[in-house]
Amino acid sequence: MADSAEVTPVVTCQSPPGPGKEEQGGGEGGGGGSETDAGAGLTETQTEVLERCLHALKHAKNDSQTLAALLLITRLCPANQLDKPTLRRIFEAVGLNLPARLLVTAVRGNDNCGLPPQELLSLGTALLSALSTDPDMAAHPQLLTTIPLLLSILGNGPMNQKKQAAEEQNQAGEMGLSPDSEVHLTDISNPENNPDSLDESVRETETSKQKGDDSSAANGASAPQETSSKLDEAMAADCYQVLTAVCALPRGPDQLLSRGAVPALCQAVQQNQTFSHKRGLALLGCLLAGKTKDKAWSKHPAVLLSLLVRLSKDFCQSKDQDKLDMCSKLVQFLPPVGVEVEKEELKGVVSRVWVELRPMMQAKLTPRQIRPILVLSACLLDLYGWEMVGPPKFCCLLVNRACVEVRMGLEEPPGTDLSPELQDTLTGCYRIMEAAIEQACCAGVTQTATPAQSSISTLSLQQSRQVLGVLEEAFSAIMYHLQQVDPSRYGDPFIFATFRSLCSWLAEETSCLKEEVTGLLPFLIGYSRSHLQGESQEQGLSDWMADMSVTQETAAWTGREALRYLLPGLCHLSAEEGPRKVLLTLDTPALLVDFLSQSWTSLKGKSGVASVRDPSMETACSALLNFTVTEPERVRKDPCFRTLETLLSEMLPVLVHKPRLLVLAANYCTLGLMMGRLKSAPSGSAEAGQRRFFSSALRFLRGALDSGSSPGPVKVSVSWEESWDEAAELWRLSLQALGGCVRAQPWITTLVREEGWLKHTLAMLAQCSALPDQQTQEVLEEALCAMANQCIHCKQEIGDTVTRSDKGALSCMRNLKKLVGVK
Repeated sequence: MADSAEVTPVVTCQSPPGPGKEEQGGGEGGGGGSETDAGAGLTETQTEVLERCLHALKHAKNDSQTLAALLLITRLCPANQLDKPTLRRIFEAVGLNLPARLLVTAVRGNDNCGLPPQELLSLGTALLSALSTDPDMAAHPQLLTTIPLLLSILGNGPMNQKKQAAEEQNQAGEMGLSPDSEVHLTDISNPENNPDSLDESVRETETSKQKGDDSSAANGASAPQETSSKLDEAMAADCYQVLTAVCALPRGPDQLLSRGAVPALCQAVQQNQTFSHKRGLALLGCLLAGKTKDKAWSKHPAVLLSLLVRLSKDFCQSKDQDKLDMCSKLVQFLPPVGVEVEKEELKGVVSRVWVELRPMMQAKLTPRQIRPILVLSACLLDLYGWEMVGPPKFCCLLVNRACVEVRMGLEEPPGTDLSPELQDTLTGCYRIMEAAIEQACCAGVTQTATPAQSSISTLSLQQSRQVLGVLEEAFSAIMYHLQQVDPSRYGDPFIFATFRSLCSWLAEETSCLKEEVTGLLPFLIGYSRSHLQGESQEQGLSDWMADMSVTQETAAWTGREALRYLLPGLCHLSAEEGPRKVLLTLDTPALLVDFLSQSWTSLKGKSGVASVRDPSMETACSALLNFTVTEPERVRKDPCFRTLETLLSEMLPVLVHKPRLLVLAANYCTLGLMMGRLKSAPSGSAEAGQRRFFSSALRFLRGALDSGSSPGPVKVSVSWEESWDEAAELWRLSLQALGGCVRAQPWITTLVREEGWLKHTLAMLAQCSALPDQQTQEVLEEALCAMANQCIHCKQEIGDTVTRSDKGALSCMRNLKKLVGVK
């Protein structure tokens, strides 16, 4: 067509700025208006002409008339100056069918359509860009189907579309277009194709408009001689506007991910396509945040790792302020912990970045400058721990810097609001501190023969003490901050991050700051109970767990997370008299029982009972066991322990058939038997739940040892062998408790014989030559003595077996032989 050189830039300049486009002054050649100006600034004449254009658009008879009316509208007023009702009227008149057909026609390379493919792409992307400024239109299914073509333009460049034609033929079908749904144009410059002779009116309004603003760019116009240089930039801006608008939708990241956005954008960045280094990386950063991060890395690990390698090299080559700015960008592109990637290549990236971070960390930096460095350091630690951080001296510096930042950030007067930026920094510092705690607690005490020189485990004893000292000061500041927290803030993700960090300290160290820790227990228990019982607003925490790149923080929020982190510390604290008394006043045993109940319900919901261990359930049992051993009167009187008995009678019979959950079963068995020894004998027959629990416990304990078919020492059975290191002590404690149960409730001896435990144990002891250790022999002898004392039938059976056995392990049990009258 004759004046396409003039028409094209006018169309493409209608792309609104959108997210990320503001820095470009409203887009390449675009209008400079903001969203707050939308629909404002039109004169009465312009408004009248706009109405006539909309009427013409609605009654257009063919593609040429439709495009002519659209061009007139864009010349009258760029899209970013149109209000939403006007955009919607345009959408209702044109729909998304036309821009979709423009793209498909360009891809197919039809020479009969009337315009070159480049101009068709420019028209199509500009229309889509304008329509996408309305979120409802951006979410329209037909607009979403154009995403692969827009990505292809960005990834391959608009001039390579014919090469992609064979691969893109199916796009028309996805868009709901038939094979002949192409655009057919006549000369748009022909007055007959300008409905209602509006062109002259538009020129008049444009003239009056430009009197108030001499800048053609601000009015959305571009000089004709700049057409060839501005075209690609304008098209790229339009494509990114559409993709950014889609990404901003609630399900936008998933929509882009499922349509191949990650590899296409990575390709655009790698090829340095127009705007891609800035707009493409920003869009990829959105896709690699939150819930889509794991999906993106799982689906495209190779291309994302390749991009990360490039970014890490750019980081190493950048200077001063640019390097500081890139710290935040690198954080976005690091893979989540546990993703399957090429490990050596990722290690190379991490090692390369640490080399650059060391001198930066050692330099004199302002708090604002050091914050992105600390956050990036925390993310690198998540990936490979201290393995590649550097020499011990630098590890100490890193921890010290993090602790200083925490103290400066938290030791503020009560009621001081922390900025989101500072909260993000402190969360990163917490992760550095958490990574240092366990290592520093054992460093310098048990040095390995050939320690890795890059690991914090090589800290000298003096360095380890220094690290523990600065950690203690930082955790003192954390406790001070948590003391000020009002229950209304329990749903704040930052409070959860602060709470979790303190719990990591309590899991390793409770001897320091004991008074402060004890004083904070009301908050710690109240906070955990609030989340467990669903009293806090959890959505923010759920989103935080998805957004944060924290090890094993990808699961959905359940409400049990707070108590799960506190449990190791509770185990230590419940063993100490002072803190235990405070915990009892806070009704902590009931909280632990509630946690076990909820965890069991969740476990059952996963295809029956899942075979994946949940260490937190085992830790909760350990804390309850501490209360059971030290506070017998509380166990007898507190109703929550009655609830626990019922729960154990339901759980243990199921777990005895789950070998992978053997340690959990051992915890339940021990806890139930330890409580059972504190109960008195029932006046009548035992309850069904009690019988069910003790029957399961006897079957479970019987399966631990195996004498085999020939004489020799007893071995740990195959089913227990893998877990014996963890379960052995629980097994012995259970046998001791079984003896106490028999003395308190003699009716159990009947079950001991009916379930075959006594017969099996005596046969094993008579046949074997030795037991695994002296402790095992002692607990078995104690249990057998209790049974012989309480049941005449048991005593007779034991005596008969001892009489017949003169060489086995049974013959070494002197107290038992004396009790049954065998010399």
